[in-house]
Amino acid sequence: MKAQVTSRKMLQLTVAFGLAAATGLMVVSGPAQAGIKGSKHDLGSTGGSQLGATATTTEVCVFCHTPHGSNTAAPVPLWNKSLPSSTYTRYSSLSTSTLDGAEATVGSVSLACLSCHDGSQAMDVMINAPGSNGYNAAGANFAGGVALTGFPKLGTDLSNDHPISIQYGGGGWKSTDGDGAAAASALSDGSFKAGVKSTINSNPAWWIDTTGGTANSRDKTDMVLYTRTLSGTVQPFVECASCHDPHNSTAQPVSFLRISNTGSAVCLACHDK
Repeated sequence: MKAQVTSRKMLQLTVAFGLAAATGLMVVSGPAQAGIKGSKHDLGSTGGSQLGATATTTEVCVFCHTPHGSNTAAPVPLWNKSLPSSTYTRYSSLSTSTLDGAEATVGSVSLACLSCHDGSQAMDVMINAPGSNGYNAAGANFAGGVALTGFPKLGTDLSNDHPISIQYGGGGWKSTDGDGAAAASALSDGSFKAGVKSTINSNPAWWIDTTGGTANSRDKTDMVLYTRTLSGTVQPFVECASCHDPHNSTAQPVSFLRISNTGSAVCLACHDK
């Protein structure tokens, strides 16, 4: 029995580590951060959501992740929801002359965030519900589910929101040099802060260092850029989770910002103003 309990704990730790590593949101260094438990993303019956929580499960992770039967089409690990098929109105529709980064189709981790936040499906819709016989490949509401009281719904018109799925640096990196901090000249638009490029698990990775972490080491308090391919070129892109960490409510318990925005610190981490 003791061996079985130990094995189960090891499996739980392995799954948790794998989720964090695959999302690119894991702490590489720096102080421990508060997690999702007890935050407004905790929709279980013992959670702290205040948005209305399900009455029939104490589980926390199940509303987004499942260890079995996940959505393999999703760009995030073990995703337990159907991806939205919505058509989005982008910030670029405003035709501002200062928007010089190219857009990719709304995707990557942003599409996972919009699984709830575009309002096309309820927060308690999941593919693999808690307990036995709760699997539904198309996704279904969970019995005793979440009331949408005060739910921050963005809708499908994103023209009044920060651009997502857009190249960082006004058109991406021009430099093809190796890993490390970039010179400002490596960016297409010099009004952005230079970032850091690294290779993680043989894949290119970019981020913007902030004062909350260790220089040249990707931390949860850094602005994470997400690798996407546009016109055959791999580039760093700004996505929802560049500024928001859905698993960390420390800096901003409501908005889940990676760092406090006091003095516009979030904005100035990337924009050289």
